[in-house]
Amino acid sequence: MTTPAELLVVAKAAAAAGAEVLAARNGDTLAPSNKGAAGDWVTAFDVAAENAVRGVIQASRPNDSITGEEHGTTRPEAPSGYRWSIDPLDGTTNFIRNIVYYATSVAVADADGAWLAGVVNAPALGRTYYASRGQGAWLEEGGRVTRLEGPVPGRKGQILATGFSYDPAVRADQATALAGLMDGFADVRRLGSAALDLCMVADGTHDAYGERGLNEHDFSAGALIAEEAGCWVRRPRLASPLDGGPSDAERLDAWTCAAGLELSGKFPL
Repeated sequence: MTTPAELLVVAKAAAAAGAEVLAARNGDTLAPSNKGAAGDWVTAFDVAAENAVRGVIQASRPNDSITGEEHGTTRPEAPSGYRWSIDPLDGTTNFIRNIVYYATSVAVADADGAWLAGVVNAPALGRTYYASRGQGAWLEEGGRVTRLEGPVPGRKGQILATGFSYDPAVRADQATALAGLMDGFADVRRLGSAALDLCMVADGTHDAYGERGLNEHDFSAGALIAEEAGCWVRRPRLASPLDGGPSDAERLDAWTCAAGLELSGKFPL
């Protein structure tokens, strides 16, 4: 039986391979294009980073299934039951504009859908966040490894992180609801990377994060990292990508949330 720690080794190597691609960012070779919705971009680096991530996983674990943002679902002939969820470049708009909040996110779940290991590697920040089930959450930065323990309870000036949909109608609803969500918080941040927002709850930078409409690959690694840091986490109950994934309406209606335990009741059900 494969342990979460063994899977974490592969996840770290895979995320590092993707982040290495992103670290070579060149504004002249981005080749950006829209994926449909205004603001929903893809670049040559998204595709190259996913190729790099998949290469590491497939070399190490050829019988695992993979679902990724750019290349969809890959099923081996004899599936092991483990499945990897890849977001090769979370924060593509930031990446295009050379804003530092972007990352490669890699996570793996077992046959029952339990997330076992996750890594978020942010090359422009010089940070790698990671966790494996039951082994805590950690940050590697500047040669140091720090255990993550979530936000400081009860501190003044609490910050809420959130994001907004590309869909204008959903975005209008989110803007209307923001005033209610802000009750009790001193300020709000919108970084443009769900994976990093979740990790920054884990490291205590944010006190809470909540957003509607995420895809699984947006939250798979970051939610585990926040959870292993001792945070309250709510993942959306979405159909697995192996089964075709959720409808757009189901996804846009579902919340992903993370916070210190004291703030667990702040978000809509």
